[in-house]
Amino acid sequence: MQFYYRNQMPLRVLDECEFWKQQEEEHTVVIRELVKDLETEFVDALFEWETAFREAHSRVVRFIETTIRTTGTFTYELYRELTKIVSFCLEQSVQFIAFCNQLIQESEPIVNNPTAKVVMKHIIDESEYFVGIAQAVLYSKSI
Repeated sequence: MQFYYRNQMPLRVLDECEFWKQQEEEHTVVIRELVKDLETEFVDALFEWETAFREAHSRVVRFIETTIRTTGTFTYELYRELTKIVSFCLEQSVQFIAFCNQLIQESEPIVNNPTAKVVMKHIIDESEYFVGIAQAVLYSKSI
């Protein structure tokens, strides 16, 4: 993500949140489809993650709709809410990364499947990319 959007930066950050929550939701499906013999507790957890990502995505979309209607004026309250949403999305991704690492370590079908391990690491890398974006936004004063 480029940081030269100036007054449009909050909307750009929300675009990133929207995109990555949808990606992570799709990643739960990829894992379930790739690893057909995945343990039931992990399959169930992936369904829960899918729902959580869908809800986060919807929350971000609703906030985007709200901000669009402010005609570009970001009040203190909107910035505060933006920070909460970005922080929530960041923490959710950090927890998903931990879950994916758990799968790589504890799921026999993944441990024994080199392709599944590569895909899992790619999924982790993508979530880590979003975490980096979210951290840069939250820790900078450019928003």
